[in-house]
Amino acid sequence: MRIGIVSDTHLPHFGGLPRALVAGLQGVDLILHTGDFTGDEVPALFEAIAPLEAVAGNNDGPGLVLRYGRTKVVTLAGVRIGLTHGDDRRHPARAVARHTFKDVDVVCYGHSHVPECTQEAGVWYLNPGSPTDKRRMPDYSYGILELADGRATPTLYHFTR
Repeated sequence: MRIGIVSDTHLPHFGGLPRALVAGLQGVDLILHTGDFTGDEVPALFEAIAPLEAVAGNNDGPGLVLRYGRTKVVTLAGVRIGLTHGDDRRHPARAVARHTFKDVDVVCYGHSHVPECTQEAGVWYLNPGSPTDKRRMPDYSYGILELADGRATPTLYHFTR
């Protein structure tokens, strides 16, 4: 199973979905978005590519929060995946991601716009960065999570516009 991982699209402020992102998500079985769509119409852009599961971020309105919630765990191909945006004024996104979930195989989060793909104590932590708002990063980014035989293999993809 091939899963696209996206966060912090902040649309429509940054236009539409970048061509490199759309091309990279072709053929995925599902897209997981970890929040900060910012526009209620943005989920439909991803749903046009593949089924979508998501959580809302700190810049998402009440409609998106009601639709997706703020944290969740999904089980796909025997892999438990925690989703959170990671926003908390008291702690960095990385710390929030590490302390929100118990008994998961992968934690996907966003908020910082800083891509990360690390494994600690058998748990993968994947922040896909942002495909539209790279901030201080040299490139835009997203992730792909390959699931097979109850195992996850995450990869970050970087691109320029």
